[in-house]
Amino acid sequence: MTHFFESLFINPKWYHYIVIVLLLPLSLLYGAILLLKRVLSRAKGYSIPIVSIGNLIVGGSGKTPFAIALIEYLTNEGVEQIFYISRGYGRRSKGMVLVKVKNSIECSVEESGDEALLVAKSTDASVIVCEDRDSAIVKAKELGAQCIVLDDAFSKTAIKKYDILLEPAEVKNRFVLPAGPFREFPFVKSYANLMLKEGREYRRRVSYENLTQSMLLVTAIANPQRLEAFLPPNVVGKLYFPDHAYFDREQIVDKMRELSVTSLLVTEKDYVKLEQFKLPLSIIKLKLEIDETILKKIKEEACKQR
Repeated sequence: MTHFFESLFINPKWYHYIVIVLLLPLSLLYGAILLLKRVLSRAKGYSIPIVSIGNLIVGGSGKTPFAIALIEYLTNEGVEQIFYISRGYGRRSKGMVLVKVKNSIECSVEESGDEALLVAKSTDASVIVCEDRDSAIVKAKELGAQCIVLDDAFSKTAIKKYDILLEPAEVKNRFVLPAGPFREFPFVKSYANLMLKEGREYRRRVSYENLTQSMLLVTAIANPQRLEAFLPPNVVGKLYFPDHAYFDREQIVDKMRELSVTSLLVTEKDYVKLEQFKLPLSIIKLKLEIDETILKKIKEEACKQR
């Protein structure tokens, strides 16, 4: 069922449109409710620059590597005390968790979630995960935050922020949930401060670390098929888990033995969960190349937001 809807969202075939038509009334109702909420909402200011990196489509669109690239740029430009705030998708904890304060990582990946821990390890930013973004922002200010980067907060209309929306290079299904991948009507993108399209304002750059003779791809990301274009030729098998899932070591080891592989090929997001297994790992390293003019624009305009 998960594979069916992933295909329906990303690359619908003729038979998917039967289901899409049946779900359209629910999509229109869902989209209308969210639009009404957005129109009626009044945003609260926090007297601090807040940048939100989001998208209108479910699944991966590069939000985490974009956040990492933006935080690195702002840090190099002299912006201090940057805090990254996320809901902490896939974590096994609840409430507010201080993942990293200054240079000290305070918790495990199970408590933080994979994406939050990846940001904590990849940047100088402090990191907080919390379902309640308002509480997390207040806490970040108490801890000395001078700038906040919010993950996936375009829908959080009660927060005054600088909204960046990321759009994939190609979107074949432009319907709202549940008939399509859009979280809100596509035209709602006009509410964003900045709309960036992959392949135009930013591009993916892939490198590898510790490649071996034969590798098993193991990943728990949304739409794992998007990795196909970046795989080296010596991948002899693939093992997909649901997005943000925690891995079963025994299952992975059995598959490694079956295929006689010399390492696992994993993304950086998967690596933060797999490193504790002490298995040989090869890493797909994804970085976003963002136009310098875009980064400069974000810094200049976002710092005016209060």
